[in-house]
Amino acid sequence: MNQDNKISIILPTLNEEDNLKLLIPEIVRLLQDDLNIEYEVIVVDDGSTDMTEAFINEQMKKNSFIKFVSRKKEKSLPLSILEGINISNHEHVMWLDADGSMTPLAMGKLITTYFEHNNIGDEKVIIGSRFVEGGGYKGVKDVKNQSILSSINNVRQSNDSVFGMLLSILINKLLSTLFRTELTDLTSGFIVLRKDYIDPKVFEKKEYGEYFIYLIADLIKKEISIMEVGYICETRLHGYSKTGSGIIKFIIRGIPYIKAAFFKGEK
Repeated sequence: MNQDNKISIILPTLNEEDNLKLLIPEIVRLLQDDLNIEYEVIVVDDGSTDMTEAFINEQMKKNSFIKFVSRKKEKSLPLSILEGINISNHEHVMWLDADGSMTPLAMGKLITTYFEHNNIGDEKVIIGSRFVEGGGYKGVKDVKNQSILSSINNVRQSNDSVFGMLLSILINKLLSTLFRTELTDLTSGFIVLRKDYIDPKVFEKKEYGEYFIYLIADLIKKEISIMEVGYICETRLHGYSKTGSGIIKFIIRGIPYIKAAFFKGEK
């Protein structure tokens, strides 16, 4: 890969110590050995009560390209990501969940595709999609032809939220229709793009993952080219989903997504 390629990887975390122990070494191996590009990994922690900070501090002693930020303000996934973007040193940024669902293999696929286009002057934002060719949801391949019942059964056997999976499927079908776009995964949260494409307002006053809808709406409005790359979204390795495990939490968590959908991502 082109030696001029540089990327900042942002990992927003909340009690993901066990997942980070597996994920961080694999990400470093991907970036250093497989892709051989200049990088930094920024862990933005949102007040974990496990040993996340101690683990990352140990990693930082071994690798100066790993950074740790401890947020002291109110817990916020969108603002954690924004903080990581603001302190990043490279023009190109990627962020993803730290629960192991977005694997280093998938990261490599997105990053490679991104720089292939960037290096020939065909700049594109790259989104990881569960709903295009090569994509799958929670370990269920070929999601378009897989029954909802099969998907639910697969997720039920993991620590992930069935409600979260259903929310993603239903909201994304609605969003694609309302936005009149061929994009399929407008709640992905798995993306590579230039930092100067990002309007900080899409992260502000947002509650959870619905910020991504506003981000994509803003990119579409700016007529920035967006390309989806299929990836298999795995079930989380350790811990529990932040989406919520009960119907009440599901409804509360889903309201901002519905609002974003019907207002078409107007900030």
